Amino acid sequence: MQKQITKKNERVEEVFELFIKHIQSFLSEANLNHEEYTNFVNWADRLGRTGELPLFADVFLETHVLRAMYTEKPGTQPSLLGPYFIEGSPLIESVAGQPLVLTQRENEPGEVLYFKGNVSNVDGKPLKNVRVEMWQNDASRKYSAFDSDAPRYNFRGHFFTDENGDFVIKSIVPLPYSIPTEGPTGEFLDYTDQHPMRPAHLHFMFEANGHETLITQVFFEGDEYLETDVADGVRLDLMTTLEDKGDHKESKLNFVMRKK
Repeated sequence: MQKQITKKNERVEEVFELFIKHIQSFLSEANLNHEEYTNFVNWADRLGRTGELPLFADVFLETHVLRAMYTEKPGTQPSLLGPYFIEGSPLIESVAGQPLVLTQRENEPGEVLYFKGNVSNVDGKPLKNVRVEMWQNDASRKYSAFDSDAPRYNFRGHFFTDENGDFVIKSIVPLPYSIPTEGPTGEFLDYTDQHPMRPAHLHFMFEANGHETLITQVFFEGDEYLETDVADGVRLDLMTTLEDKGDHKESKLNFVMRKK
């Protein structure tokens, strides 16, 4: 059977050549001996075989790409998608006079949180009917569908902003957590004497016609890991405060989307 000839992709070729060029420069600068090179290749192989390449890229690479692309641009800064996003979250529908409630079990443990947000664009126009995807960890510091025994879509869901670009959703206060450390990513952290902790955060994804999709996180003032986030995902404009309202906490943040 004759081998099918695929059309040359110049962009792929350009990126691949840069990748090889800089890997070769890295190896030259590192001045590895053959044993060190072999150990490096074996470690990288285990990173792929264990499925941890996305985790390692999220923690050590993605944030630098985002900083390079968006730091000087107007609008809310993006942050990591993270390895715990999944498709197919349920629609959270509003009930008149009541806040939205992020999918959760009955009597879910954790400190109740009411989070208020507003979505506008860089021109200051409030954006209605923005699709908002939200996910977070639970009181055990775990994410559903991964290392938690909770139902698949626990603390996951999507909803839409109102006529003024506003939304209010009831959830729980997220907690700091450790990224997985049993595999080669944890091994790398040990080698570099870094802790594996991420500060508490909420994940959001905003989608609106005519606008760039905004993937970001929300962090809370006072968290002990803000300055040493293992994934370096904290941005100043993603910070909010937790206000104590007695039987619950409240926080809020405005989000600004970029036009395409």
